[in-house]
Amino acid sequence: MTSPAEDSTTPAEPSAPSAPVGVSRRMLTREIWLVLALSLGASGVAAVISFAGVLTSSKPISGQTAVIVGSRAPGRPWLDLSWQVFAIVTALVPVALVGHFLARGGETLRTIGFDLRDRLRDLGRGTAIAAIIGGAGLVFYIGAHATGANLTVDPSQLPDYWWRIPILVAVSAQNAVLEEVIVLGYLNHRLDQLGWSVRRATATSALIRGSYHLYQGLGGFAGNVIMGVIFTWLYRRWGRVMPLVVAHTLIDTGALIGATYLLGKVSWLPS
Repeated sequence: MTSPAEDSTTPAEPSAPSAPVGVSRRMLTREIWLVLALSLGASGVAAVISFAGVLTSSKPISGQTAVIVGSRAPGRPWLDLSWQVFAIVTALVPVALVGHFLARGGETLRTIGFDLRDRLRDLGRGTAIAAIIGGAGLVFYIGAHATGANLTVDPSQLPDYWWRIPILVAVSAQNAVLEEVIVLGYLNHRLDQLGWSVRRATATSALIRGSYHLYQGLGGFAGNVIMGVIFTWLYRRWGRVMPLVVAHTLIDTGALIGATYLLGKVSWLPS
């Protein structure tokens, strides 16, 4: 992996990190399965089941709706807020687990570049990536929906309470941290330690990312696989997961808040 201080125009030289001392390949493989089973791997299985329900429904795919953030206690704002905060916090527990497993081998989350050492560069890179990927993703979604390959995605159905926007921002950050730390940084780092090739690890990471977005339809799956390949390439180039966390947070924040105010009010956005 490259150092943050290295010139960003120079691609990183591939260098497989050594496995943690005293941890066998079998134990490392079991660890990966457990982390995925408690987080995004389980979400991938749930998304596959959800999509099976979509395919077996009498309605066309584009005529069905996938809600990303909805009310958890309709008509009861304080209870709803409590559930929203609870869901955000508990969703991040697997990230703490990853930190624990890394520490066991003498590493930390800084090993995968999840820290604030290079804040300004991470922010600049993340903002640029968000602008490019976010715009392309919106066009891809509209096109996929038009072909009937994607559900109508309703990013937010939260009621209009004072905490709606803060919760949407928090959900965006939670999704970004969970996905990029686990499926991008941690998984690629561990697969490198197991001796996997870069291509094989990249494909695995990208396909897992696509799997847990399958509930949105084939467009959501394909778009996120492509995003996964790009993010993995950037992660390996920079040796840091933080710029991708920033980018993901900005993309999701724009989608959730934008949809809250635009869905049903503009003709070009499926609703």
